[in-house]
Amino acid sequence: MDHGTHHTGTAHDHATHAHRSGHYGPHAPGASWSTAAKATLHCLTGCAIGEILGMVIGTALLWGNVETMALAIALAFVFGYSFTLFAVRRSGLSFKAAVKVALAADTVSIAVMELVDNGIIALTPGAMDAHLSDGLFWSALLGGFAVAFLITTPLNKWMIGRGKGHAVVHAYH
Repeated sequence: MDHGTHHTGTAHDHATHAHRSGHYGPHAPGASWSTAAKATLHCLTGCAIGEILGMVIGTALLWGNVETMALAIALAFVFGYSFTLFAVRRSGLSFKAAVKVALAADTVSIAVMELVDNGIIALTPGAMDAHLSDGLFWSALLGGFAVAFLITTPLNKWMIGRGKGHAVVHAYH
């Protein structure tokens, strides 16, 4: 048998099939740190856009801290999901199927990111009452995003390595 030209179910074929279907056996391949960081950065970008937009809108409307934070978190989820939604829609998925993929891919990542980021803002003395023109507001927000990235990346690595989270998106790229 010529091992160089004839392939019948190689490990690569199995890994490719497992990656596309999202089903991994007990020996699931681990995700690279690079893949996890890219997935986290993808989520962080959507979260940051939504959260900053929510803060700007809430401040412009003279809303209180609770209302502004609620809007910012809601918009972080909307924008976080929309990045994935539009990416998988381009691959030809129906809107309903694309929504399911976005929810499966991003929910845990966005939730952890928002919990960490908003927790840091809430715990930073004076940050909740700082205005958009204050350095304290921006340093707490950006610092929160940085810490959220550092916490969420290992989580995404773990999830992707098990065929969860952003792993479900990769079959459509």
